Parts: sequence; structure tokens; C-alpha cells
Amino acid sequence: MEPIKAFPFKRHVRSIWISDVHLGYPGCSADHLLTFLRRMRCEKLYLVGDIVDFWSLKKRRFWPQAHNNVVRSILGKAKHGTEVYFIPGNHDEAMRGYEGMALGNVEVRDRLVHETADGRRFLVMHGDQFDAAVLNSRWLGKLGASLYDFLLRANGLVNRVRARFGMDYWSLAAFLKHRVKNAVKYISKFERAVAREARRQRVDGLICGHIHRPEIARIDGVNYLNCGDWVESCTALLEHHDGSIELIHCADQSAILKTLPPLQQRAAA
Repeated sequence: MEPIKAFPFKRHVRSIWISDVHLGYPGCSADHLLTFLRRMRCEKLYLVGDIVDFWSLKKRRFWPQAHNNVVRSILGKAKHGTEVYFIPGNHDEAMRGYEGMALGNVEVRDRLVHETADGRRFLVMHGDQFDAAVLNSRWLGKLGASLYDFLLRANGLVNRVRARFGMDYWSLAAFLKHRVKNAVKYISKFERAVAREARRQRVDGLICGHIHRPEIARIDGVNYLNCGDWVESCTALLEHHDGSIELIHCADQSAILKTLPPLQQRAAA
């Protein structure tokens, strides 16, 4: 995919959440992410897991310059005043051993609570903790990752054919997630498990990644926010200075997918 040419988002926001970048994986959209990072300013940047794909790197050494540039951009923000928090996921779980440490001004945390400008509290964690397949059976998690990798490779072939006919990009993996019964059932169970944890922690909502499905929704009385990924979706969550949170698609001119309005606006509605 070509880097973003137009950039319709506000360049200065209060907070940004990104997840599932998968640096070290050939399908990572590093160029899109680099453009996004270079053009955005924020007070807090949350890296919500699977930023580096150690699983993929173990199978194949792949680390182009674009992936280096993403790391340098993140470290540059941390050096120049942005608070950067790294919450490791299952693909970079080796970094969980550095919990509480600061690496190049990037603080490593297993989970944390973010307070928005309008006073809402959101638990931030990767989300693999709610994935029974990964939690209880490591080989099933890796099998799922291998099948997902196959889908993305097949998707590349499909889209090369579509491009020859002047057709837009289409995600086979996303299509299957929405249509295949077991995938839909899994996503629903995952989201409800997240909602239960948010209620248990007595927070207003939970922000996560992991399942590569960007979303802002109200589930069982709490706010569920998923950053999406930088393999298929190229999405991020932005908090503005009034506390509102937007889910944006960084490779699409439609830009804003969903918005969680500020607390005052919700109360008045």
C-alpha cells in the first residue's frame, strides 16, 4: 500500500492508542504508521501490545528500514515530551518481564488506567488475557496465527487481481471474521469478557487490541474500545482535549469510523 497522501485528522490531540503493529512481519503497514506518527502530536501515546511480532521473527528474519523508522519515531516522541507507555501483547510477551521499567523513556506496563480530560477512567491492556485459546493452549494460539498469516497472503493475491480491474482494496480476513459463525461467536465472547473485566475493575471502560477488529461500542453497560491494527485496518484511537475519543481509519479518506463523545455531551443527550 502507498503511504497516506492526504491527512484529514487533527494533528494535536491529547492521547493516542495504537495496537497490533506487528513490526517484523511482512504484512505490517509500517509506511502508513510512520506517516501517521510523524504528522501527529500528543501528550500520551499508548502502544497496546503486539508492536513487535517476535513470533514472526522467529520463523523469518524480516526487518526493513521502514520498521526501524517506526521505532525511531516512537523513541523520538518519548524523548521530546510525549509520555509513551508500552503494554506488551502475546506476540511481544517477552517484554512483560520489563514491567515497571523505562526503556528509552518508554514505560513498560502490563496494564494501566487512563483518565480522560472529562474524568472517565479506562483500563488499558492488550486483550490476549481474555483469549482462552492463547491463555490455555499456546499451540492453538500459534496455529491461529499461522492460519491468519495464510489468509493475509491469499488476500494479497486477491487484491493484486482486483487492482488490475481498478477495484478497491478488500480484506478477506476481515470479511471472514464478520461472516464465519465461529469467528463472530469468538469476537462476541471476547468483547463480553472485556466488559466483565471493566465492571470488575470499576472503570468506565476498557481499551484493548489483540483481535484486529477496531470498534467503539457500549457493551453490558461499559465502554468497549478496540484500537484495531496496522496489518489490515490501519486504525487508531484519538482522545481530543474535551475527552471525546475517535476511532480513525488512517488509510481511508472517510477517516472517522466511530466517536465516543465527551461525558458532558453524553449527559445532555
